[in-house]
Amino acid sequence: MTIPCDVSCAREVSRAGAAIAEGLGPIGVWVNCAMLTSFSPFPQMAPQEFEKIIDTTFLGVVNGTRTALSLMRRHGRGRIVTVGSGLGYRSVPFQSAYCASKHAINGFLASVRSELIREGADITLGVVQLPAIDTPQFGWARNRLEEMPQPAPPIYKPELAARAVMKAVRDGTREILVGRSVLQLVLGNMVLPGWLDRKLARAGAELQKSGHPEPGGRPDNIDGPVAGVAARAHGRFGDRAAAEGIVVDGDRLRIAVFLGAPLLALAVGLVLG
Repeated sequence: MTIPCDVSCAREVSRAGAAIAEGLGPIGVWVNCAMLTSFSPFPQMAPQEFEKIIDTTFLGVVNGTRTALSLMRRHGRGRIVTVGSGLGYRSVPFQSAYCASKHAINGFLASVRSELIREGADITLGVVQLPAIDTPQFGWARNRLEEMPQPAPPIYKPELAARAVMKAVRDGTREILVGRSVLQLVLGNMVLPGWLDRKLARAGAELQKSGHPEPGGRPDNIDGPVAGVAARAHGRFGDRAAAEGIVVDGDRLRIAVFLGAPLLALAVGLVLG
């Protein structure tokens, strides 16, 4: 059952959720994944453009989560999973609105998750932090760079993202980190944020450029869907995209890193001593 709606509009999302519940029965799983982006220097983005990206990418999650909670509370349980990004921990240049949205998603979910725990609800809020995925977004996004955009390598196939989302659904995991690049962004930003500022100032923009000149005048989806383009899962970088990648529980990884480092130092000290 499919119902098109603008996820930035709370009323539309609520109506769509109610119609699906009426047509198919109680909703046990809800996945938030809508997004927009613009590959642009911040000063070149009009306020309305920035706001539209925020409205879809962040408020779309807010509206979806609100609707899902209202429907799931009727039968007392459910899984809500949101598609996040490694850029929700470490931003890159020329995607300020998208990165801001992904950061905001992490803060929003943490707040609501604590509320659900406090009230003892059997509803989980999970987030899957994705790396660069080969989807059509790079042909639909607004672009002001001199080259056409690409997913910043390493690139992964959409099937890896789907498996990670399904893991979050099955296990009720709080946070899942996907791909080596996401682990580097999350852990690196915890330790060396200033160094990453400088590194991404140099390399972050170039990694997002495909090497093909931007012809200009292409339609984009900031103001609405691109007409005449069929929706599909895969983009045009499949020959460079990996089907497999690391999928880890973010909380367990942090525990392993912060317990492992002192233990390693102790072991080295004992050996040297």
